[in-house]
Amino acid sequence: MPSMLRFVVALAMMLAAGRASGATYEVATQPGLVYAEHDGTRLLGDFYLPKGRAAAPVLIAMHGGAWQVGDRTFYRYWGPFLARKGYALFAIEYRLGKPGAYPAAGYDVKAAIQFVRANAAKFGVDADRIGLMGDSAGGHLAALLALAGDQFATAYRDDANAATPANVKAVVAFYGIFDMLAQWNHDVFAEQKQEIAAQKNHDLIPRRHYNITEEFLGVSPIQNPRVYFQSSPITYATADRNKLRFLLVHGSRDNLVDPQSQTGTFYSALKQAGFFVQQLIIPGAGHYWATEPFENAPRGYGATAARQVLRFLASSL
Repeated sequence: MPSMLRFVVALAMMLAAGRASGATYEVATQPGLVYAEHDGTRLLGDFYLPKGRAAAPVLIAMHGGAWQVGDRTFYRYWGPFLARKGYALFAIEYRLGKPGAYPAAGYDVKAAIQFVRANAAKFGVDADRIGLMGDSAGGHLAALLALAGDQFATAYRDDANAATPANVKAVVAFYGIFDMLAQWNHDVFAEQKQEIAAQKNHDLIPRRHYNITEEFLGVSPIQNPRVYFQSSPITYATADRNKLRFLLVHGSRDNLVDPQSQTGTFYSALKQAGFFVQQLIIPGAGHYWATEPFENAPRGYGATAARQVLRFLASSL
């Protein structure tokens, strides 16, 4: 393509994105859609769609909750907000706890991507402009499936959309877990600090050993270091995958998922591999704020993030 033509096409896309982000659409909601069934579990999602926008870009959203709890209603505020701005959002549920233990939850997310792409015309979304969005454990799944969806290829081959490509263009991750071993170490250290404090206070109540990555992966890194490597998005931050675009958001006071060893390290790895990646640090924010209402709190954490999310989506989807 000649350079002048490339410039004209790029300019047209930027103008189109600008018009979309400035428009306001009514919201059509389609709740409780079954996107797949895995091992007898019906997997559900809620679709938020911008009325009147043809071939809308679409985000698939995964909730957080340490891969143990949570549901699709975590995105009941982001869904309408983004739909009014011209972006469809499909908020999904995936298997939790032991039924969703790695790699099962990854297969669920992949099935959701395939469902959206296979039914893009039906829902009025663009099959070539799909992104992923997630918070905490959902941020982990979003990054992992965006970078390494091809690793989830041996199970559920009889899914209705199993042959549909699962590639995406962009990821928005709120305080995600990107290095599973680093998170395991973080949780071990936090557990040790609690135990020392308990001993100082003569608190002899026995406590159950609990580590979120170990619960999800089923083993400690001492027992199986390979699975910690395979399940970490940072493993796949390589130059051959760098067409993806990332927005990484976290608070400055997150004690549950350490910002530096997770987002900071992942950001650096993506940068070194040539990815387009932006990091947004929300001053004063801790963990689990992205799912709270934010439109009537213009100075809140969510509203601060929303402005950057819209700018990122305008240039990335």
